[in-house]
Order: sequence, then structure tokens, then C-alpha cells
Amino acid sequence: MQARPPTEIAFVLQEARDKVIARIQHAASTRADFTGLASPQLLAVSKTFPAESVLALAQSGQRDFGENYVQEAVEKLIACRQANPALDLCWHFIGPLQSNKTRLVAEHFDWVHSVDRLKIAQRLNEQRPPELHPLQICIQVNISKESTKSGIQADEVPELALALIKLKGLKLRGLMAIPQANDDPSAQTSAFAALRECLLAANRVLGPDDQMDHLSMGMSADLELAVAQGASWLRVGTAIFGRRVVQSTTDADSTN
Repeated sequence: MQARPPTEIAFVLQEARDKVIARIQHAASTRADFTGLASPQLLAVSKTFPAESVLALAQSGQRDFGENYVQEAVEKLIACRQANPALDLCWHFIGPLQSNKTRLVAEHFDWVHSVDRLKIAQRLNEQRPPELHPLQICIQVNISKESTKSGIQADEVPELALALIKLKGLKLRGLMAIPQANDDPSAQTSAFAALRECLLAANRVLGPDDQMDHLSMGMSADLELAVAQGASWLRVGTAIFGRRVVQSTTDADSTN
């Protein structure tokens, strides 16, 4: 099969992105005013897709990209920087993070959505190069209480949040969750609402300068429900890049 030319790939990706942006904007136009929460925006999940796909989508104005696998992601973002040094992309790590991979994340990423224990946060803080801005952090919450999912319990969030704000190489920004897959919209809505309430509860124990303003929740199939409950980062991959080959990694198929 003949490969598509880069211009055609860019057009297809831009068209897919435009459709997702339209869905987000439509959902946002009817949602309640959640004071203090950031506006919803697209986080394009590019895991397993090559740097060429990222660069093609960037032509449409997309700047925020999400990755799950550290080694693959670092090679990809370096390739993007070498291909276009003037292109200012923002890289988000959204997958499970092991202690032996924190240095690469601390050195190369702008955001981490999957912090679920203080040890990982401390390593990221220690390994963040001082010349870079603080690493933006979301705490991952196991909102559906699934034994197979990463994340802390909702009632543990305030304690971890209070510990994280003391780490000057990091900036606590919000919460992330991957609710249990469910065909019932009311169940998904309840999970998203629970994460929002979790953020509000944690904010009550944080000072005015440490208030969290981001909810990383919602994917290709349920982004409208997430936006309605206050989502700011919509982690969308399949609806833009298409189906991917899933690697055998915990939570690998459940972040977009």
C-alpha cells in the first residue's frame, strides 16, 4: 500500500482535530460556570504514533500532546524539536510512572498527570532542572476504586496535595482520573462529578496561591460528559489519530 503524502496526513489530522474541538466547544457552551476551573481544551494523545504525526497535527495549531511511554515519548519529542526548533509544543506525561523513569520525565516534560504517591513527586522535584519552569502536576485519583487502576483514593487527596505544594520544583495544578468504563452515561457523569468535588474539597485546605484549577478527565467517547462536569484537559487520541496498537503496559489502553 502506497504511503500517504505528508500534506494529506496533515489534512486528515486537522479535519479530525476540528471535529473534536467542535465537540468540546459545543459541550462547553452549555455547561455550568465552574468558578476557578480552567476552560476545557484538547490534549492530543499521540502515544504509539510517530513524530511525523505530531508535527502534522501541529500544523493545525495543536500544541498540547499527551504520552504514556517514557522512552518512546522522549525519543519522539526530541525528534520534533530537531525537526522544528521554533515549534513550541507542550508535552504531558499521562501514563503510570515508575521511579526509574522519573529523571527523563523531569527533564523533558511540561506536565505530569499521573502522580499518585509522594515518592514519585519528590524524585520529580529533585530531578527537575533548575533552569526549567516548575513541572505542572496533577494527582491521579482512582475515582472508581478499581483494583487494577493506578491512583490514590479520594479521601487521600488533601494530604498529598499539602505535601506537594512544598516541593518548589513542582506546581500542583489539578486532578486526573480514568473512570471505570461504563455504557451508562449517568455512571460516567457521577464519576466525573466526584472528581470535581474531590478537587473542591482539597482546595478548601489549600491556601489561595495553591488552588488547583485543572481536571484531567474525559476521552474520545465521553468528552461531552466530562466537559459538563468541569473537565479542562480532554485526553483524546483515537478520535484524532485513529486506532493504535496497544502496548502491554498497565493502564496503557485507558488514558484516552
